[in-house]
Amino acid sequence: MSSQSARLAPAPAAFDRLVLTGFMGSGKTTIGALLAKHLGWTFLDLDHEIERRTGQTVPGLFAQHGESHFRRLESSALASVLGRRHVVIALGGGVPEELGNRLLLEQTPRTAVVYLEAPFEELLERCLRQPNATERPNLADTVLAAQRFARRQRHYEHLARFRVVTTGRTALETLDDVLAVALR
Repeated sequence: MSSQSARLAPAPAAFDRLVLTGFMGSGKTTIGALLAKHLGWTFLDLDHEIERRTGQTVPGLFAQHGESHFRRLESSALASVLGRRHVVIALGGGVPEELGNRLLLEQTPRTAVVYLEAPFEELLERCLRQPNATERPNLADTVLAAQRFARRQRHYEHLARFRVVTTGRTALETLDDVLAVALR
């Protein structure tokens, strides 16, 4: 970690919230927590916020109510957390698929979206190494997961004010990259 990252970083003057987007395995939660700590901001993982609100896990919500119900909960949670200031938000990978979510992110003032980018094969490998890999509803079929990635990628790219390539980077190197683009 660079000496700049070891200290509390100055808050980005142009933004009240930094939003991390990307496919599952891109590091949104890991980098988001580190970024918030370095900025002295609050960190919110949108999936965890939904779980807190409903008292159910994301896989449980998918299994019991289906994806469309989960996406409605996700949109509601997003609208709520975007009202906060000095917050780093890790989106679920599917958030940008919904037009209303994209418009909300684009039209919320002083909000910057950072796309954590990597090729599908690397993201899949990262996900499969995680302890909760078997619980992820969208990992059950890797062909369908690849199709989801391809469908979502254009939304991530369009929505992002900043793009940070995470391929072959450690969490701390990625943090430094995010801080470099967000603070310039």
